[in-house]
Amino acid sequence: MNRLHIEGTKSTPTVTLDSEKNVLSLQGQSYPENAFKFYEPIFRWVDDYLEKLNTDALVQIDFNLPYINTSSSKCIMMLLEKLDKAYLSGNNITLNWYYNEDNESELECAEEFKEDLGLPFNIIVREDQ
Repeated sequence: MNRLHIEGTKSTPTVTLDSEKNVLSLQGQSYPENAFKFYEPIFRWVDDYLEKLNTDALVQIDFNLPYINTSSSKCIMMLLEKLDKAYLSGNNITLNWYYNEDNESELECAEEFKEDLGLPFNIIVREDQ
């Protein structure tokens, strides 16, 4: 399975999806003009990846998303629901959500996503502030 890398822009996060290392990473702002269009290849990749995932694999997901607009947050939730379903089916998946401790809205955003999920969801203060 191919690795997916999307270079970030001012309004979109850098995305790295690596099936060999079992690492999924989104870093940066997310307010694209058309969020669904931006996230669609990510959804497809994750669907393919989860379909082939060995339940012994340890999957690490790192999100570092300082700002997410409303349409992006819907897409992020769709992505998290796919990962949560895989976790509840027996896959070993852990999500690390990084936030700036000086930005209360970042923490609130992470907490809102966490409350709807069963997968291990770590909310971690970003060290590079």
